[in-house]
Amino acid sequence: MYTITVNGEKQQTAQVTVQAVLDDLQLTQGRYAVEINGELIPKSELAATHVEQDMVIEVVQAVGGG
Repeated sequence: MYTITVNGEKQQTAQVTVQAVLDDLQLTQGRYAVEINGELIPKSELAATHVEQDMVIEVVQAVGGG
């Protein structure tokens, strides 16, 4: 079990990849960008990026408008 921070909130997870964590939290809807420990990570790398203790993940959802 890992303790991580997602969008400013502490979370406990048993998931081993960042993609699985984001899927569990339903943060993969629409257009989004992911930053891990201050570094922007391409979506294509999320499934191969392993969760680490105390990891900080920020997910920004794109909002359309005019």
